[in-house]
Amino acid sequence: MISALGTPPSPFKEVTLLSTATRALVGAMKAEGVSRLVAITGIGAGDSVGHGGFAFDRLIFPLLLRNVYADKNRQEAVVRESGLDWVIVRPAILNDKPGHGAVRALENLSTVHGGTISREAVASFVLQQTRTDTWLRRSPLITW
Repeated sequence: MISALGTPPSPFKEVTLLSTATRALVGAMKAEGVSRLVAITGIGAGDSVGHGGFAFDRLIFPLLLRNVYADKNRQEAVVRESGLDWVIVRPAILNDKPGHGAVRALENLSTVHGGTISREAVASFVLQQTRTDTWLRRSPLITW
């Protein structure tokens, strides 16, 4: 199962859609015997916070996305605690360029300060995670 839930920026209101829907999804998966969940969150969730680059980390995130990312963090916790076989994919800033196959999947973010990736490349990487155990129970940040 792939979860690509999203929500618009919400600078003033609490966001709960992502974690609430993920809880429901996990329950439905367990009821139906589906064991693999690949969930897309984003750069800035979990331990990738602070790696989005200056504009994202200092302006966009705190002014527009802090409530969304608080819920992304809750969503990631739901996935991790689900007992399912999971992969959490954290794409860098999305763009509409064609994918070109040079996706970098990273856990060590010490040198990551921003980055972009196409929606097409994210989709390809996510589909791969439904068939491979390379990133099982891990949370890679993907970028070009």
